[in-house]
Amino acid sequence: MKFVGLDVSKETIAVGVAEQGGGPARSLGKVPNTPEGVRKLVQRLGPPAKLLACYEAGPLGYGLHRLLTGMGVRCVVVAPALTPVRPGDQVKTDRRDAVRLAQLLRAGELTPVWVPGEEEEALRDLVRAREAAKRDLRRARQALNSFLLRHGVQPPQGTRRWSRMYLRWLDTLSFPHRATQVVFQELLHAVRELEARLERLEAEIHALATESRYAPLIQALQALRGVGEVVAATLVAEVGPFSRFRNPALLMAYAGLVPRERSSGAQVRRGGITKTGNAHLRFVLGEAAWAYRHRPAVKAGLRRRQQGADPEVLRIALQAQERLHRKYWRLLARGKPAGVAATAVARELLGFVWAIACHVEAQQAQQAA
Repeated sequence: MKFVGLDVSKETIAVGVAEQGGGPARSLGKVPNTPEGVRKLVQRLGPPAKLLACYEAGPLGYGLHRLLTGMGVRCVVVAPALTPVRPGDQVKTDRRDAVRLAQLLRAGELTPVWVPGEEEEALRDLVRAREAAKRDLRRARQALNSFLLRHGVQPPQGTRRWSRMYLRWLDTLSFPHRATQVVFQELLHAVRELEARLERLEAEIHALATESRYAPLIQALQALRGVGEVVAATLVAEVGPFSRFRNPALLMAYAGLVPRERSSGAQVRRGGITKTGNAHLRFVLGEAAWAYRHRPAVKAGLRRRQQGADPEVLRIALQAQERLHRKYWRLLARGKPAGVAATAVARELLGFVWAIACHVEAQQAQQAA
């Protein structure tokens, strides 16, 4: 068996190899980061069945993993943040990194990440594109607000920002100088263009949430308070199969929502959350957690989302409302800041998400069987 470490960059791949029987790992130089270059590398290393390769997750995605797997080579993608680093090692090159990966792979010291399929990766790209569009829209609106404030223009009393009345009021504005008017029109056009982009992306998310194979799970997760269609689609896209986590604590750690800990002997020291995990997942959970500061209730929007839901899903959703609402106000009563309380609620909310998702996935597995 040969353990192959790959340090992947845009143009080249540095290769390191470690033999199963022990001995120092060695560098095989660099190969082009092309399908032809990878195929020649596999032919050079030997039978694909006796190869185990790895590389660190990065901006180049999972194309190399799919290529090697299609050639019969076992390949794992590892988490860069969890790769052991020698404290005294001050020299870092692609060749040394590849050799080090091969050594750690042979020792079993690397932490693999879940590799999504092409359809799952497409859904992830869609929800992340929507998140980026939302962020750009927020910045564009802030730029327009700053422009109006700088020129002393205030909306009419009682007009809510970015409502229909507010947008009609923006169309009536004019400025004495031509350059100022051009800047205003460009800022307003940027806001409307981003709003249109956001609508297109959300329409596509809605189509996938109602027609794709993920539809039953996305619909079931919407039974939870604060979890709308976009949040549910993001949870499914970022986590993948929820049943791959043996318990919800592992999923909470995957999202980076568990506390830091520095304990030794009789001293137990815990700090803020680790934030070592999926930032997109952590963000949507933090937004959804604020819904639980309100009293438990099933209002029109939530009632509409819960229509036709499984009784077990409804039971879990009701239990989540009662428990998380109590937790939020109990933490506030102990003097915790509202943000800390909401983060604690987001962590437990992920446990209820795991319970509903595992229930739905088990039902789908039974139906398939």
